[in-house]
Amino acid sequence: MYYVNRKQIEDILAQIPFITEGLRSSAANWDGSTLTGFIQERSLHLAIEVVTDVGSCLIDGFIMRDAGSYEDIISIIHEEQVFGASGIYGVLTELVALRKPLVQDYYVWDRSVLHPLTPVLPEVLERFASEVRRYLDQELGTGVQA
Repeated sequence: MYYVNRKQIEDILAQIPFITEGLRSSAANWDGSTLTGFIQERSLHLAIEVVTDVGSCLIDGFIMRDAGSYEDIISIIHEEQVFGASGIYGVLTELVALRKPLVQDYYVWDRSVLHPLTPVLPEVLERFASEVRRYLDQELGTGVQA
């Protein structure tokens, strides 16, 4: 029997609309300003945290193989068919590769440039949330449980 905290996963996934709003706003209103750059930067960072936190919950709850890196989290949940061949894997792999530049090398991050993931990521995050919910329903049945 698996212990998967669906409520925690739902609480994390519930952040996606706020993140996608920041990403969409950044892309639509891009002016190269520091403020717009910060909105983009924080939205990308939170997108990484949401995807890796949900991935870690799934890996722990379903007792999947251990992840050795953020990229490994994405690989594992992809191999376990949490999300299908919908193009999500490549984008999420590219996204989590930004964690080190955003978190550790933030002082050299170019905030004046619109990152290529910013305009495409909102749809991918929404599909990710949908695919995670589908996977949970498939493996555990429907409904949010603690």
